[in-house]
Amino acid sequence: MIFDIKWGNRWGNRQDGDLMNKLNGLKVKNAKPGTHEDGRGLRLVVSPTGGKSWVLRVQSGGKRREIGLGSASVFGLADARSKAEEVRSIIRSGADPVAERSKPTKAPTFMEATLMVHKEHLPSWRNPKHGKQWLSTMEQYVFPKLGRIRVDKVTAPDVRETLLDIWLTIPETARRVRQRIGTVLDYAHSRGWREQEAPMRSVSKGLPKQTSNKNHYAAMPWQEVPNFITNMSSTVKATEAVLSALEFTILTAARSGEVRGMTWGEIDLDRAIWVIPAERMKAEIEHRVPLSDRAIEILSARAQLDTSAFVFIGRKKDRPLSDMSLTMPLRRAELNFTVHGFRSSFRDWCNEATNTPRAIAERCLAHVIAGKTEAAYSRTDFLDKRRSVMENWSDFCRSTNNVAQIRRVI
Repeated sequence: MIFDIKWGNRWGNRQDGDLMNKLNGLKVKNAKPGTHEDGRGLRLVVSPTGGKSWVLRVQSGGKRREIGLGSASVFGLADARSKAEEVRSIIRSGADPVAERSKPTKAPTFMEATLMVHKEHLPSWRNPKHGKQWLSTMEQYVFPKLGRIRVDKVTAPDVRETLLDIWLTIPETARRVRQRIGTVLDYAHSRGWREQEAPMRSVSKGLPKQTSNKNHYAAMPWQEVPNFITNMSSTVKATEAVLSALEFTILTAARSGEVRGMTWGEIDLDRAIWVIPAERMKAEIEHRVPLSDRAIEILSARAQLDTSAFVFIGRKKDRPLSDMSLTMPLRRAELNFTVHGFRSSFRDWCNEATNTPRAIAERCLAHVIAGKTEAAYSRTDFLDKRRSVMENWSDFCRSTNNVAQIRRVI
């Protein structure tokens, strides 16, 4: 379809001068209901209710045509003139401006789409750390192969080859990366950049089977924990703050992040309770931790050393210990277990060395009860009974021999 550009109040020949740039910012702001010409077919239309929009009038095959350019509350006068010139350029090329403007925008690269997903999803993620990990895995494992490929050109074989390098060596991370690639491709589909959703089912079918490993964290056998704590200062080379935090983590069966972020405002020494707020818990539920006598000793010693808001401060003043502060000393000592694994050590001790009921042991670990029926009837956190369990665990961890004492907790 061929278009002729004609403008003016009576759709006659172009009249330069007084037909161009009649409007200014003040006139647009104060414009009353009606049509206000700017020139060359661009006009501001004000509705009876005060709504303002930009319209460009052109003529095609002897017929008038109006093309909307958007709301004046979104696009200013300069923007409207620029958009109008874009439409005129399309018309001069002989194309249909409406059809051209309705075409989907050029698909971004996979890297660009990933950054868009990260920016949009970041406010909904539970903590900034997850956002950093999400992006860092993509930068490390995906961008080198897929980053520069246009997102609409990424194929199932491309994704499979990207994952294959890490699929068997770091399976847990590989599964997370697979899910994140799928999120980006689905996002691209929702934006109209891809005709198909993410081909993750075929990708998964094309990858080798991963070895099943239910023990995600290497745990020290519970029988060896007392010996480790007794000799920790000579086995693990770290600062006093790190050693104290590590022992406190073991005694409370807490997650390392919960301990590293602990503040004095969460501690009640008189009642021997540590209250972790919901926003710092994995399950986003407030958790009360009964503190054993030894745990109180550690906190009392820290209180005499530091004036920071954090109990276990890092190298920088008023900053907590870093993410890897408890992990790296164990790695440097070439110990084949993790900090998180001590939670498994505690759970095994409950099962094998005591008669601790399952519900109480799970509450000690701040685990959410899986069954809906069971959760509905469990309205207590068993604080008093858990206090007995944690005191027994602390006594066992601090014992000089390696003999487990079977103790009644209820």
